[in-house]
Amino acid sequence: MTSSAQRTHFEKLSDALDSGEFQQIRFILNHSLRPAEVARLVEKSPPKERQVLWNLISKDLEGDVLQYLGDDVQAEILSRMDASEVLAITESLDTDDMVDVIQQLPDTVMKELLRIMDKQNRKRVEDALSYPEDTAGGLMNTDTVTIRPDVSVDTALRYIRRHKEIPEMTDSLIVVSRKDSYIGILPLTKLLVSDPNITVREIMVTDIEPIPADMPDSEVAVLFEQHDLVSAPVIDEEGHLLGRITIDDVVDVIREDAEHSLMSMAGLDEDEDTFAPVMKTTRRRALWLGINLITAFVASAVIGLFEETIDKVVALAVLMPIVASMGGIAGSQTLTLVIRGQALGHVERSNAGWLLNREMVVGAMNGVLWALVVAAVAVVWFQDMTIGMIIALAIVINLIAGAIAGTLLPLGLKAVGIDPALAGSVLLTTITDVVGFFAFLGLATVFYS
Repeated sequence: MTSSAQRTHFEKLSDALDSGEFQQIRFILNHSLRPAEVARLVEKSPPKERQVLWNLISKDLEGDVLQYLGDDVQAEILSRMDASEVLAITESLDTDDMVDVIQQLPDTVMKELLRIMDKQNRKRVEDALSYPEDTAGGLMNTDTVTIRPDVSVDTALRYIRRHKEIPEMTDSLIVVSRKDSYIGILPLTKLLVSDPNITVREIMVTDIEPIPADMPDSEVAVLFEQHDLVSAPVIDEEGHLLGRITIDDVVDVIREDAEHSLMSMAGLDEDEDTFAPVMKTTRRRALWLGINLITAFVASAVIGLFEETIDKVVALAVLMPIVASMGGIAGSQTLTLVIRGQALGHVERSNAGWLLNREMVVGAMNGVLWALVVAAVAVVWFQDMTIGMIIALAIVINLIAGAIAGTLLPLGLKAVGIDPALAGSVLLTTITDVVGFFAFLGLATVFYS
């Protein structure tokens, strides 16, 4: 469905909500839209309208819609349900999707939900919950179709036909031993065109490496991209098959990583609800504003060291923001490039030195170029050659400092286990402000003393 069609549905729903035409809304939600589109409309609605929309969704569709909602919105809706209600709407979901939903529940509700599940589902969910959410084990689903290597192609085909349906995105059968150890895969494209009398062993593919359950989800996404995978088997430490990961889960990982990088730059959670309540939003943002305030005090303290110089030459106060801003922008460009390189797996210890040298040269060249421009403007503006020379030198120094900080900060933060997207921009701003003010005002003190 196109975005313009979604906008039309959203407008129709808004009009229907205003006029109280709930029958029309119920029809649109349950018959005109797919679950993912319904979830998108629910997320786009403020809290009051959101609750009305959720109440109009058919019970049969609630689970399908719930899995497409962001964590914040999921948690809000689940908070109004007891364990039996959650079970009713999630029991038809795939194991990985059910686990994603369950992880939003309070511990007491989660334990009660597991208690009332049937034994088979409980075992599957508990196995999935034993792995961290951001690993292959946390992503995998247990809906695999396995086959032994010693059976014939004809037997394999008859085995598949006995199923009423096969799991979505099944592009291959997974070949395992009698002890469920992974051996290889049998693509359906080969199975369908092969001689019925030959064995699975003769046509199976053994060069597809299975994914360890503890592999980080970001590395899983890279594997899927590099090998154009639709699905991939997941194994434990002993090589036993646990489940499989499908491309739809990997797309979710890629989207979440992109949202995480974007939102973290502002100190926000990637799952933050656009229409979250005022107090909840205020609490989340207050901490980050406090951290930024501390860094602002650091920069102000540097300015305070040169109070006498600023009193002598008022033009310095006018030009100071230019130096800090130029360094900050140059540093942000480098920081963004390096964080992106880290996310794509391009930046490693072996090439970090080359990248640092490149960014320093770029910073120096851009520093000289724009230093000349700003110096010329400053000289014309204040009729003072000295201040033009001072601001030119300060800009060159700060652009080089910004390039160095923008390269080394994400490398250092990642080395100590801190998310560069979350902390990098704040530290970078502090560094370029402090270096810029210190260089500009320090040079001015030397030249005007």
